[in-house]
Amino acid sequence: MHMKRIALTLLVIITCLTSATAQIRFNFSGNSPLRKLQIAEMAINNFYVDSVDESKLVEDAIKGMLEKLDPHSSYSNPEEVKAMNEPLQGNFDGIGVQFNMVDDTLLVIQPVSKGPSEKVGIMAGDRIVSVNDTAIAGVKMARDVIMKRLRGPRGTKVKLGIVRRGIGGTLYFTVKRDKIPVKSIDAIYMIRPQIGYIRISNFGATTYKEFMDGVQQLSNQGMKDLILDLQDNGGGYLQAAVQIANEFLAKNDLIVYTKGRTSNRTDYKAQGNGKLQQGKVYVLVNEFTASAAEIVTGAIQDQDRGTVIGRRSFGKGLVQRPLELPDGSMIRLTIAHYYTPSGRCIQKPYKKGDLADYAKDFDNRLKHGELTNSDSIHFADSLKFYTVKKHRTVYGGGGIMPDYFVPLDTLQYTKLHRELVAKGIVIEKCLRYIDNNRKKLHKSYPTFEAFNKNFTVPAQLTDSILKEGEKQKLGNKTADERQKTLPALQTQVKALVARDLFDMSEYFAVINQNSDIVKKALQVATGKEQ
Repeated sequence: MHMKRIALTLLVIITCLTSATAQIRFNFSGNSPLRKLQIAEMAINNFYVDSVDESKLVEDAIKGMLEKLDPHSSYSNPEEVKAMNEPLQGNFDGIGVQFNMVDDTLLVIQPVSKGPSEKVGIMAGDRIVSVNDTAIAGVKMARDVIMKRLRGPRGTKVKLGIVRRGIGGTLYFTVKRDKIPVKSIDAIYMIRPQIGYIRISNFGATTYKEFMDGVQQLSNQGMKDLILDLQDNGGGYLQAAVQIANEFLAKNDLIVYTKGRTSNRTDYKAQGNGKLQQGKVYVLVNEFTASAAEIVTGAIQDQDRGTVIGRRSFGKGLVQRPLELPDGSMIRLTIAHYYTPSGRCIQKPYKKGDLADYAKDFDNRLKHGELTNSDSIHFADSLKFYTVKKHRTVYGGGGIMPDYFVPLDTLQYTKLHRELVAKGIVIEKCLRYIDNNRKKLHKSYPTFEAFNKNFTVPAQLTDSILKEGEKQKLGNKTADERQKTLPALQTQVKALVARDLFDMSEYFAVINQNSDIVKKALQVATGKEQ
């Protein structure tokens, strides 16, 4: 009798399922895989011995299907979608401050210019100790929890408790949340007379406008040639990449084309209205330059428009279509390959479902010497292509190989330096130094030019960093290692101080002085390459 009841219930489930989905235009009849999947889910949900989370069950099924495809098809829950989209959308709702954590306290590095916090008088160096009368300092509150308390819908208000150096007691400010811009361009400055420098971190909704504003700024300062730094740029929107590539190319020059099993070939061509069709361009790439950044790089290289400098790029030539689900989650499904103007697909090889092997690509490149010696990089003749105008040989099938290879300097950062950074010691000590000397530093160095020329990192500051590393038993614990750590550490500290006193452009103006790829670009640009 009991078995008959189970069989009857299952029949009802199947009947209801068939009836409810009859209007969907999929094949649910007979041995349809989709019908099989939904019957399995409903059977587990209704008959499994323990209770199950139906939403998680479905999520796991989706993830399971996608994991058997290519490495870039993925599923994201609503929270992950929001976090993923913010850098690309170009804004979020919040109070508008750059901050870091020091001694379990939120320290304001600087308020966003003309943002809601600056409008009410919050200043660099302020410590936010409470949010809506709830303490956030000294209570070991997680960073993401603090972020959630500070952020909120545009137009809502939040009461902040502030402790300010030199002022007794707690100050209170009511901040009206607003749209806060998220910049996708890290740095814009003149790196040499007539040579501009722009570094793009990702390709988002506002990247093109930011880029063109930067081009105008540099043009006003006499820019003739441009170094376009795409190192560590993981990509983003294809359209943003097309817009920027368009600025360099002549009318009807092919930028990129896409083609897939169910999607016809789509060509993206230059309109001929770009403002950077004259002058030389040097594109900087490394092993973490990917996707949309590779589209720009490939277009400039294949059209013989500029020179690519650095190391072989990541190799992501797959196009994903976002499929939004009713609960705010999203599937990013690969629907096509993209091809550079010469016909290259630069997607590196992968085995379907083997994400672990794909993730080890960097380690494999390093192990095989590809990051330190260009002779270790080998391409099959079947991957040989030719640039459009000068018919130079280029290769597909695994990233974009630069015109000038710059080896990775594996000795630039010692084990001690890497561990000091990983433990947050460098950042913490720098923030503490700036906090204690902010007024004095601003008075001594009113401009970045004065700072860059005259500021010397105090030995007391680097000593405190190294002593903390010694205290935590970091590195190899030798005098020789500490001595080798100093040059790169001093440059990094100076760059961090410049960032907090000025902005990110000034940070990169300092840090680039030690960048082998940037130095090589300057050698090529000034005709001094060896």
